[in-house]
Amino acid sequence: MTTIRLLLVDDDPLVRAGLALMMGGAGDIEIVGEGADGDEVEALVDRTRPDVVLMDIRMPSVDGLTATERLRARADAPQVVVLTTFHADEQVLHALRAGAAGFVLKDTPPAEIVAAVRRVATGDPVLSPAVTRQLMAHAAGTRADTRQARARDRLAALNDREREVAVAVGRGLANAEIATGLFMSVATVKTHVSRILAKLGLNNRVQIALLAYDAGLLEE
Repeated sequence: MTTIRLLLVDDDPLVRAGLALMMGGAGDIEIVGEGADGDEVEALVDRTRPDVVLMDIRMPSVDGLTATERLRARADAPQVVVLTTFHADEQVLHALRAGAAGFVLKDTPPAEIVAAVRRVATGDPVLSPAVTRQLMAHAAGTRADTRQARARDRLAALNDREREVAVAVGRGLANAEIATGLFMSVATVKTHVSRILAKLGLNNRVQIALLAYDAGLLEE
């Protein structure tokens, strides 16, 4: 069994203690470090080499958004899951655009937080279709025409099949569901997703979904 190396970052020591307690009960997760602010994250990552960073989005000096942007710009960056108190929040959207693999609410049941860490460690996003729709609805009020134009320009790099896969990812479908809907194998879907990420310079499926939404593809 592969052990998942986890870094906890939250300015509230009680929250960190609670997270450490729940994660400590999972035999496949090892807490390799703790931080109290976003300005500590890069040094902690260099020292502890985590697979996943579970990070509060609101911290006093450097917030989780800025820390996520800095981390995901690095080579071999760990996956990031942000902790928040709100489902649909502008900072959550910014963190996802910056490359976070998903988010969990602070009142999420412990077993679900553990499952979220396991999922992102294997490369799967932590964002259900229902939450995706909620975030997209929140973004609708802030999306500008210029953002749509930029998103469409970027998606022009995709061929027709990749575009179909990008739309399916944007709708929150899993690889198996995309394979069934587009009459292709799961392996082929994975190949298309990898090519989309490479062509567009994206980190994960969440960013594909947000870009497809910005381009208006989910409304067509």
